[in-house]
Order: sequence, then C-alpha cells, then structure tokens
Amino acid sequence: MSSETIIRRYRTADRDTVTDLWSRATRQAHPFIEGEGEGTRARVLREVHLAQAENWVAEREGRVVGLLGLLDGHKGDGVRIGGLFVAPEAQRGGIGRQLVEHAAALRGGLTLEVFEGNARARRFCADLGFTERARWTDEETGHPLIALEREAPLRSVSWLHLREGRLLSVRTRGNDTFYLPGGKYEPGETAREALSRELSEELGLTVPAAELSEAFVIHDVAHGKNGRRLHMTCFTGGPQDITPVPGREIAEYAWFDRQEARDRCAPAHSQVVDRLIAQGRMPG
Repeated sequence: MSSETIIRRYRTADRDTVTDLWSRATRQAHPFIEGEGEGTRARVLREVHLAQAENWVAEREGRVVGLLGLLDGHKGDGVRIGGLFVAPEAQRGGIGRQLVEHAAALRGGLTLEVFEGNARARRFCADLGFTERARWTDEETGHPLIALEREAPLRSVSWLHLREGRLLSVRTRGNDTFYLPGGKYEPGETAREALSRELSEELGLTVPAAELSEAFVIHDVAHGKNGRRLHMTCFTGGPQDITPVPGREIAEYAWFDRQEARDRCAPAHSQVVDRLIAQGRMPG
C-alpha cells in the first residue's frame, strides 16, 4: 500500500464504504460494548453523524481507509473530535495521526472522548499530546468515558536552504540548540509573508514572499514548550548563493549534514532531514 495519504471532505457517495469501515473499526476498538458497530448505532452514524458533523476521509491508493468527524465544542474548548476511525487493515500506518493533525491545522485546540477500556486509543492520544480533564460513566453503554484535550499547536514557518547537501540552521543567543531559519506568524500575515519577514530579521536576507514555495508540513513536539505540539510549514525558494548577516537574536548559523542536524538541532529537524533524504536532496 502506498504511504501517500489524501485527506478530503466526506461525500455522500462515501457513505456505504465509511459505514463498513466504521463498523469494523469500532467493533475492534470496543469489544466490551454489546451490539457495537451495528443496529441502532450504525443507523445513528448514517442518519445523524454523517449528516450533521464536519466529516473528512483519508484515502490511500484510491480507497477510503479513515474517517474523521468534527463537532463544535463548548465555548472556549476549540473543536471536538466526535469520531476517529481507521480501517483495521490500514492501522499502524500513521493515518490516525494525520487525521488528528489535519483537525488541529483546521481548528487549533482539540477535545475528544475515549472509553477507559480502549487502551490502544488512550496510548495513541497520549502520544499525540492529549491530557485527561474529566471522567464519567456513559449513560448509553454503562462504560467509563475519559475526556481528553490538547491545546492548539504552535504554528511556525521555516526555510529549507541546502548547500552541497547540508542544511542551513541557526542558533539564537543563550541557546545551544539549532533551528531552521524562520519563526512564528505575526497577526494578519500569511505563511509566506511571515517567513519573508523572519529571514530578513534573522539573517538579513531579502526573499520576496512570492518566491517561496511550500515544500511540506512537519508535526512534532515543540522544543522547550512542555510538550506542546508544533505545526511547521517548510518552504523552499529564494536565492541560492547567500551570505547571511545574523540579526541581533541570532548567535550563529551553520550548514549541517544529516548526523550533525540530528545531534545539534531541535527534534523537528529529524523529520525534515528524513523528508529531504527521501527527496534525494540530502545524502542518507
């Protein structure tokens, strides 16, 4: 199966496929619930959840293999994940993680509920940075439910600049960890505008926003932010022959190879390096 995942809005034509996917996945996840995945619960899925929620599906090789349902949360709670299901044969392939990060990219902070007896789902949520906020007994099934939450990820932009297969990185003053050039958005900025400004402030480089092209998005734990998640959009483009002039916050810059980047840089660098190696832009 291809590793490429396409996430798109749910369509009415997906209903039978999604219902079958949900039925098989929910029976596997909740063997302790009598009648799970069928009967009244299946009818509610088709007639209520698929009709009223904001639903997204994940596709691989043209097959729908995942379902994400989003609901408006309580005031101040962000969005609630009302349903997250991956076809049993497609599990452990990163689809569930991609759907969660898609929800976070769309809506920021997230909440969801899992049954206490679903140990696998609880581990999955913990790995993605969800924390417990409440427990109660589900009136319909009589089984304990756990409410989980995750604050909105930090959103940042980064520039991918390579010289002879080595990746440009910068270190701020008072910090021994290197990061990709870039930073956070200011109010009203697009991603390209934010990166163009950051490159000017950090390295004295003039890189027009129009010359930047989105390469990929990285989801990881933000370095030094107590486990908060990071949504980092990486760009290429701009001048290749550069002479950086570090701004006042930048102590130094360097071009690192694969091992140096992994030893000396923030955690998200590892994912960036892996992507660049896969693209043939850095030696493995």
